[in-house]
Amino acid sequence: MTRFSIGASMMFALVGLVACGGAEVGTANKAGTASTELLGLGPAPVALGKAGNFAILSKTGITDVYASAITGNVGTSPITGAALLLSCGEVTGTIFTVDAAGPLPCAVTDATGLTAAVGDMQLAYDDAAGRVSPNYTELGAGEIGGLTLTPGLYKWGTSLLITHDVTLSGGPNDVWIFQVAGTLIEGNAARITLAGGALAKNIFWQVAGSVTLGTTAHFEGIVLGKTLVAVNTGASVNGRLLAQTAVTLQMNAITQPAR
Repeated sequence: MTRFSIGASMMFALVGLVACGGAEVGTANKAGTASTELLGLGPAPVALGKAGNFAILSKTGITDVYASAITGNVGTSPITGAALLLSCGEVTGTIFTVDAAGPLPCAVTDATGLTAAVGDMQLAYDDAAGRVSPNYTELGAGEIGGLTLTPGLYKWGTSLLITHDVTLSGGPNDVWIFQVAGTLIEGNAARITLAGGALAKNIFWQVAGSVTLGTTAHFEGIVLGKTLVAVNTGASVNGRLLAQTAVTLQMNAITQPAR
């Protein structure tokens, strides 16, 4: 549902906007009294719970082509710590594993905490996937490269492509949720750019298939992936990679957003 500020005696207005290649296709705005805190446009954010403590969290392991740079915590569960193949120097944060297996002397064993985080990751995925009444359905026939997207709930019953740069334009409290029934592929060198004060912590990509970020691409937001998240050579992410199978890295920069 779209959120509004609450005013004692004001009427509220909602108009829809997506700018497509410079052409206005729709927008969203609201009015209210100054007596209450204004909420952002778009749906309510997805609660990440303990999964929000991680820049990368996976169930079946993390592979890496050296050297990547991860800012934030990293963890795998329920698979053994031997499946987490980052080196200690690549992570500015804490590496969590379910056991002491593997070559990481810096890893912290916390099976209980990881179980809780993985459970919250699943809940967050289900929450995002279960949102109804999308503002936009099948936008761009599954290709959003070149578009400017305003806050809202977006739904595709197919795969989603980002072959060219895309801009998410909105304020710091605005929220985007992207529901993708197939795969998500961001092309080589394509970039997601934030405008108007939009924040990566409020952008959620719920993807039922695999996620592939192309060579030297830049991605913004939180991936809630049902399967593999593959980050190709030199790609960067401002967000979180929360995968229910594996995450593969190749000389990437992954930076978790401020909460």
